[in-house]
Amino acid sequence: MRTALVVGTGLIGTSAALALAGRGVTVHLADHDPEQARTAAALGAGTDEAPEGPVDLAIVAAPPGHVAGVLADAMRRGAARGYIDVASVKGGPRRELEGLGLDLSSYIGTHPMSGREKSGPLAASGDLFEGRPWVLTPTRDTDTEVLNLALELVSHCRAVPVVMDADAHDRAVALVSHMPHLVSSMVAARLQHAEEAAVRLCGQGIRDVTRIAASDPGMWIDILSANPGPVADLLTDVAGDLEETVRALRSLQSADEAKRLEGTTGIEDMLRRGNAGQVRVPGKHGSAPRVYEVVAVLIDDQPGQLARIFADAGRAGVNIEDVRIEHATGQQAGLVQLMVEPSAAPVLAASLRERGWAIRQ
Repeated sequence: MRTALVVGTGLIGTSAALALAGRGVTVHLADHDPEQARTAAALGAGTDEAPEGPVDLAIVAAPPGHVAGVLADAMRRGAARGYIDVASVKGGPRRELEGLGLDLSSYIGTHPMSGREKSGPLAASGDLFEGRPWVLTPTRDTDTEVLNLALELVSHCRAVPVVMDADAHDRAVALVSHMPHLVSSMVAARLQHAEEAAVRLCGQGIRDVTRIAASDPGMWIDILSANPGPVADLLTDVAGDLEETVRALRSLQSADEAKRLEGTTGIEDMLRRGNAGQVRVPGKHGSAPRVYEVVAVLIDDQPGQLARIFADAGRAGVNIEDVRIEHATGQQAGLVQLMVEPSAAPVLAASLRERGWAIRQ
């Protein structure tokens, strides 16, 4: 691939453009808002000047509801040899294109499974997709050359290609992305009018659950409008679980011992089902999940503290597998949770103590 056209210079489009430009591909940028395309160009994602002729690959990074129209326009004017989109829903746009009577041999729907709570070109990064799944949804009509161009894009972005049926993809993202986002928003909504004293007690757990609720509502309306059925089906199941959980909790309030036992059994069943589902979430680099030991270190909220901890861990010969930071309420201090292999935890804890760090047991 030598040339590409990115239509839509938001977070995903600009990130893909940055990755391609960094690999020496000549990238042309277009957007319904010319200022946004100029911003992406200023970041080094390419040029906002139109290409003189057809490019190798056109990448449409428009909201799901607009993908078919943008693709149809590009295909009718022969903008490229191959066309892809990167929308989070795949079945609907393809059916719209089929309804328009277009030859879809030069098109393949794709979806990079990566993103951020922020949107727009200023949130973009050339390494946004690194190590992340990138779904490709070819059909028997897809031209081999177009599939190869899409695979080359995925390779340039250092993502991991995953081939799926379009409708199976939509059901999958409803489960692992769209439904969880709405549930996160519902939990976060409980905080809107909560007493300040209660909100000040927020810890890492509530931060983890509500993190994705910070995303742009307009963007999510576009996404959910394109995939409402599968999401509604999943929320119906969640609603059933909620009803059962509420019933079990009410039973725990009963003076009747048999009722309380019934409530305990119901809550335990829900928690164990949650355990069973959580262990299926892929771990580091998409591999099977692993259990790490946590070494908790108290730190002051000052520049350079994290760098010192990582450097001291390196001197101890210990690899940090993951890290979390929990900030103390009302204090300029925090707790850094270093996740390491179980056998390395005693070594790291002892080494950090020797270097003056306060370790929480």
